[in-house]
Amino acid sequence: MSGTAGDGVTGWLLLAAAAFVAGGVNAIAGGGTILTFPVLGAILPADPGRLVAANATSTIGLWPASAVAAWVTRGVRSDLPRWSKWLVVPSFVGGVVGTLLVLGLPPSWFDRMVPWLILLAAVLFAVQPRLATWAHGGGEASTPRIVAACGLQFLVGIYGGYFGAGMGILMIAMLGLLGLGDIHRLNAVKNSLATAINGIAAAVFAAGAVLGSHEVSWPHAAVMAACGVAGSLGASRLAAKLPAARLRRLVAIIGFALAGYYFWRQWQA
Repeated sequence: MSGTAGDGVTGWLLLAAAAFVAGGVNAIAGGGTILTFPVLGAILPADPGRLVAANATSTIGLWPASAVAAWVTRGVRSDLPRWSKWLVVPSFVGGVVGTLLVLGLPPSWFDRMVPWLILLAAVLFAVQPRLATWAHGGGEASTPRIVAACGLQFLVGIYGGYFGAGMGILMIAMLGLLGLGDIHRLNAVKNSLATAINGIAAAVFAAGAVLGSHEVSWPHAAVMAACGVAGSLGASRLAAKLPAARLRRLVAIIGFALAGYYFWRQWQA
């Protein structure tokens, strides 16, 4: 699959820049899909499955950046309680369910959901500081809280497999309630769980593309992977010093603008 606008130099450069920034944003807070999905939606061929293809391509292209962020921050996750590792299970299962929903439902359903999903991601970015402060209550995690956290992580996994922009903020808020440490440690755990969700979603999308249920633009995904990893490496190493709040505000503004654009385009259709 190749895009009309995406075949030009401008389209490729725009995608490379978006993937680079998205890789860095995902390493810090999550939500890089806000940047890459609209670019892919604009440069891929205009057909009924275009937005599903853009979602699949974005997920596959950004997964290596998530894996790099998880690897770089692995040391921060040392001495975590054993029960925290069980959060990977609902992450995997939820990711599979969310991805299958994308592939199983009519493409027109996903098209109608896109403005609302982008708006939700933008709102999550806008309120992230308040969420982080509220969630960072600390305290030991009791059994009911752990069970509730697994249930919430399952829902986050579904959202991540279906679209995913802003799921990192949801995870940081949820993990903060379990008393797992400061914001840097929460971010490290979030990176590992996001890698699990995005990894299983990317695998399902790739398998579906091979079986012909939808399309993936592999050249665009390859460019995204390279640029996203570069952005993730830089942001992961500088996360402790980077003024993330300013970057999140900028991404939120972009998200609100993009949501407005997609609402307008639906209204025009």
